[in-house]
Amino acid sequence: MTTITAITLEVSDVEAAKSFYDKAFGIADRLRFVSSDAPTNGFRGVVVSLVVAEPAVVDSLFDPAVAAGATVVKPAKKSFWGYGGVLVAPDGTIWKIASSSKKDTGAPLRVIDDIVVLIGADDVAVTKGFYVAQGLTVAKSFGRKYVEFDGGAGAVKLALYGRKAAAKDAGVPAEGSGSHRLVINGDTVDFVDPNGIVWAGAKDRSHIAS
Repeated sequence: MTTITAITLEVSDVEAAKSFYDKAFGIADRLRFVSSDAPTNGFRGVVVSLVVAEPAVVDSLFDPAVAAGATVVKPAKKSFWGYGGVLVAPDGTIWKIASSSKKDTGAPLRVIDDIVVLIGADDVAVTKGFYVAQGLTVAKSFGRKYVEFDGGAGAVKLALYGRKAAAKDAGVPAEGSGSHRLVINGDTVDFVDPNGIVWAGAKDRSHIAS
């Protein structure tokens, strides 16, 4: 089964990005950074979600991220689906921090249950078929609306949503162009998906700052 081992963010200032993510989320084992000035404008077609146990855990990640320089898109609050919010990191990556629970029960703070890379796909069905052919296993599927792949224990997960739906959920306009500024690292060969998302296999990545 193909799994995601890390996410590489293409940023203008590697050291600043490393500092931000260390203060905000503490997920250095899942992030890599590489310097890039590739043109990008508007919605990049990707949202990274941090799924946690309860509202207090959301706040324990959301508030430090804002203090470290993130911009709030959607304040963390209760909704029909639970509790969560959306912010944009200084490098431009959109992060959603959410819990399906609306009540606190004393769960450990700053503990992330799942990291999910959500791709705003131009065609969910086509993209789903592509990833199945690449060795990913479907865990959940709701027609052409939403697909979630099985990431395996402790691995970063991948999910698909329509581009407009993904942008709406994140609270940003769907329009965008240029680089995604994100590369998915996995135990696979290098490839590019139908939406232009680049995957880098487990070959030498000496140019990437961890």
